[in-house]
Amino acid sequence: MPATLLDRLWSAHEILQRDDGTSLLWVDRHLVHEGSHHAFANLAARGASVSAPSLTFGVVDHYAPTRNRDRGMPPQISRMIETLRTNTKQHGLQLFDLDDPRQGIVHVIGPEQGLTLPGLLINCGDSHTSTHGAFGALAFGIGATQVAHVLATQTIWQRKPLAMRIMVEGTLGPGVTAKDIALNWIATLGTGGAQGHAVEYAGSAITGLSMEGRMTLCNLSIEGGARFGMIAPDETTMAYVKGRPFAPRGDAWEKAVEAWATLKSDDQAEFARTAHFDAADIAPTVTWGTSPEQAVPVNASIPDPAHLPDQRAEAAKTALDYMGLSAGQPIAGTPVDQVFIGSCTNGRIEDLRAASAVLAGRRAKVPGLVSPGSARVKAQAEQEGLDRIFTEAGLEWAESGCSLCVGMNGDVVAPGERCASSTNRNFRGRQGRGARTHLMSPAMVAAAAVTGQISDVRQLLDRRAA
Repeated sequence: MPATLLDRLWSAHEILQRDDGTSLLWVDRHLVHEGSHHAFANLAARGASVSAPSLTFGVVDHYAPTRNRDRGMPPQISRMIETLRTNTKQHGLQLFDLDDPRQGIVHVIGPEQGLTLPGLLINCGDSHTSTHGAFGALAFGIGATQVAHVLATQTIWQRKPLAMRIMVEGTLGPGVTAKDIALNWIATLGTGGAQGHAVEYAGSAITGLSMEGRMTLCNLSIEGGARFGMIAPDETTMAYVKGRPFAPRGDAWEKAVEAWATLKSDDQAEFARTAHFDAADIAPTVTWGTSPEQAVPVNASIPDPAHLPDQRAEAAKTALDYMGLSAGQPIAGTPVDQVFIGSCTNGRIEDLRAASAVLAGRRAKVPGLVSPGSARVKAQAEQEGLDRIFTEAGLEWAESGCSLCVGMNGDVVAPGERCASSTNRNFRGRQGRGARTHLMSPAMVAAAAVTGQISDVRQLLDRRAA
């Protein structure tokens, strides 16, 4: 039978299947962070130990301060980080700690270090674990009880989702990014559009993306209801992975590449659902509400709830009230109070380069924070002089961490204020109580910083070219 990429990855990790159809899967990489303390407590209560310490890696990211790390931390923050240190030391796990030059957000440093490889099954107690699917890996977030199960057994029980394919053909226009592809399909299909499915992205526009872009796309898959997202590995994947610290070397590399080349869907493979998009139809996109599906092209107007399907109409009315916006008004021109560039969605070097290209030689009209996705990204950006572009524009250059994406360590948006953000969620209170978040690409965030309002980045790029 013709197989999908999902079929191949699933069967490669399936140990057994229960009568109810649930599979016991082997886990190749388990990533834990400060929020995993409940799972370690569960382990301790049972007198159990970590089953495969060499396959489990600890990361300080969610509670990592982005400012003044050397001046001490609030007790609750310090306690969370110390608990992770204690747990990883007790069980003999490698920890990417605050002072480690490899520290960063878990979904940035996994690929960066070569811990993320094609064909692996990767779990983490974080919903955006889907990021790693960009490498042709089976990667998904799990809850605290499941984290404890993986720690104790290096396996996980899961029901296989249906296979869905999102095809994006053609060439993206100037200023249009993977973030826009994601927000576009989520706005079109809704936050439940891929519910119960694993999404495989394909098409010429997808193969044309860099690995950074692919990671952004897979990262946002869950915002459209998908269990996870993935992209078949190709030459772009191999070029990114080769030479990474944890990647295979020598003969092992050649054998791995040969095996990874088989990780793709057969031409005749059947998908439960397929959605088609034309890259030429996708514009820089921005959210106007409190859900990623509430998004429009930057040159469009905010929709009238009366013209939306019943299931979206009431949510749209509530969102407009919370966001202080009106139906029918253009989204462009909406004033912002601050900006944020960073997160596991858009905190990689490519993202910082795109934002700096807009900001170079310009001054921001509003304050903002730039938090690189990892210490290595930060070092590379500083080597390229990107940090000076940000600071000369008037933005703050910070350390790596989840930061304003989760409103941590004082990195928050004040009640009622509006933030142009490169993050993944615009839920109520996500960036602070009463905060109003507009999701967009890093380049679009830079455009908002320069103009003080939501703006079409293509206009600023055109002026630059002229």
